[in-house]
Amino acid sequence: MSNKTQSQQLNNRLDKCKHKLAVAKSRGDNEMISKFTDEVESLTKQVNSLKGKQEYELNKERKKLSDMPFNREITKAEQADLGKLKKSVRGLVVVHPMTKLGKALRLEVMTGFAPRQF
Repeated sequence: MSNKTQSQQLNNRLDKCKHKLAVAKSRGDNEMISKFTDEVESLTKQVNSLKGKQEYELNKERKKLSDMPFNREITKAEQADLGKLKKSVRGLVVVHPMTKLGKALRLEVMTGFAPRQF
């Protein structure tokens, strides 16, 4: 299961438990309140752990790209035929500024990272 789907499932379960906890509090059912409080706490820990793992992987990828010896802006003409560019440059990684990785790298324009000049 991917991190994204796992995160969505955990957040959905957390929302359901919070809703059930609110209903139990309105009824005054102490047994259910304690059950859902414990479940909300455990789900919150799992969500935070998963977020930490995702952030670690993103930072690892960011570090790998920033350590590449060459990077430059991808021109509009190159963007139009990106497949040709990727075939001509071995190991090219193109990062869009609106992706998580692009935001982590603080990119302003579509940028290519490669082990050699292109």
